Parts: sequence; C-alpha cells; structure tokens
Amino acid sequence: MFSRRQSSETVISDGLKVEGNVTAEGLVEVHGKIYGDMHCTSIVICNKAEIKGTVVADDVVVDGVVEGPIRCKDVLLKSKARVKGSIHHDSLTIEKGAQFEGEVIPGHSAATDAPAANGKLKAQASNGEAKAQAPAPAAE
Repeated sequence: MFSRRQSSETVISDGLKVEGNVTAEGLVEVHGKIYGDMHCTSIVICNKAEIKGTVVADDVVVDGVVEGPIRCKDVLLKSKARVKGSIHHDSLTIEKGAQFEGEVIPGHSAATDAPAANGKLKAQASNGEAKAQAPAPAAE
C-alpha cells in the first residue's frame, strides 16, 4: 500500500493520549489514543491504538479502533480492526476478522475531498473477507 519508511515519520506511542486535532506530514504510526481529527499523508493505526474523530490521509491501515469517518484513497482494515463510521475511499480491503459498521462511499479521494456521484453502499463485515474498488467514472 505504501512504503513503511517515508521521509518523515511520526510515532504516537502507547500511553500517550492526544486531545485535539493532529496534522502531520508523512507517515504517522499510532499506538496511543487520539481524541480529535487526524490529517496526514499516511497512517497506521496499530492494534491497541484508538482514534475518535475523522481520519484523513492518502493511505490508511487500521488494526486498532476508529470511531468516526475515514477519508482516504486506499484503506486496509486488518484482522483486529474495529471501525465504526463511514469510509470514503478509492480502494478498500477488509481482512477476515475485522469489524466494520458504517457506510462505504467509493470514489471519494482524500486528496480532492470531493464526493463522487456514484452513490453509497452500506456494509457490515466481521467474519468474512471483502474487497471493494470504486467504480470507474461514467463516460460523458
């Protein structure tokens, strides 16, 4: 999905709780808790991490808890992910075991932050494996 090491990397360590919005360039690896919106280039929300707020990034990997909308190009919900909220995406992968409750809205890139006119899909996955790609834009 994205290279593990980028030019700039920020780590929010286990035991650290951030209250308020966070903006960072490059990769952010979250092990702690964020109560506010998160804006960055790429984010890995690790197994025991928790975010309550909006997550906006190009690439998102979730293996912890997110309560709030996710706006991204590519998102991967790993097997221990627990997500409650809408996912606006270009590409979505959900591993077996991940828990997701909310709307899936394809064709909504974090970079443009402009919703596509393709409609919405409602999804709930917990014990299966799902993969979705945004439909191609309609020819004019």
